[in-house]
Amino acid sequence: MEDLALKGRSFLTIDDFTPDEVGALLDLAAKLKAEQKRGQSRPLLAGRAVAMVFMKTSTRTRVSFEVGIEQLGAQAMYLGANDIQLRVGETIKDTANVLSRYVDAIMIRTFAQQDVVDLAACGQVPVINGLTDDYHPCQAMADALTILEHCGTLKGTKVVYSGDGNNVAHSLAEVGAKTGMQVVICTPTDYRPDEQIIARAQAAAAQTGGSIELTSDLQTAVEGADVIYTDTFTSMGQEAEHDVRLAALAAYQVNMDLVRAAGEQVRVMHCLPAHWGEEITEEVLYSSHSVVFDQAENRLHAQKAIMAAIIP
Repeated sequence: MEDLALKGRSFLTIDDFTPDEVGALLDLAAKLKAEQKRGQSRPLLAGRAVAMVFMKTSTRTRVSFEVGIEQLGAQAMYLGANDIQLRVGETIKDTANVLSRYVDAIMIRTFAQQDVVDLAACGQVPVINGLTDDYHPCQAMADALTILEHCGTLKGTKVVYSGDGNNVAHSLAEVGAKTGMQVVICTPTDYRPDEQIIARAQAAAAQTGGSIELTSDLQTAVEGADVIYTDTFTSMGQEAEHDVRLAALAAYQVNMDLVRAAGEQVRVMHCLPAHWGEEITEEVLYSSHSVVFDQAENRLHAQKAIMAAIIP
């Protein structure tokens, strides 16, 4: 782990890390997972404290981070939106400087990516992006670990993402680019991911032998896919658009017809929570093709690797 040389760095987007660094983090995640399964405990962060700031509610992010922090021997401190004065009675700059005097790292799950950037810039401890409207990098690292486990490799693996070009799609494109995957993002034209994020991912993919492709043709895209991935059609904060989004994205549902079109080899992923009958069917979620709950578990192991690598 000392070879990673990541101590003191923040984890804001996967694009901030080199392919070798991403690969090393995944290797560490796999090692920590194997040790945990054997009942081995490694308190790599004994004596440290990690603040978990939640401006958005969560199941997987809260539980996986809190358990992971404690398994690493550190103290987890939950700070909900009603527990602190961030952007209410105190600036991000002041909050960053105060928390830096108390804890050794800050994980934040919030809305604006700029808030995460500012928190990292103003504080003196590493900041981990637990989710923003633009990125979900911890999820993408767990996704990559899951694909590696089930497909045996990342380089050349074909991953087809179906649905809304959201924060999950952005970070999936980034991790795919850094690890040489062939990522195809299938969305209606009006729901495509951010052009600048995709352009950066495509540039990174050109260096690793990977590819990032955008299309609206889901049926053609899934042919021979190793993985089909989807996420909710309506993210937090978009509830008023639910009916419009559901109608626009209905043809991008992951159902058994789509799975059969991909082939027997395909695995299905979803970062949860799932909405049966919208972006995915219950039948697919609980089919033999689904690796969704392995994927959920891997949030724990991927995040432990990130924390162990960057927290001094």
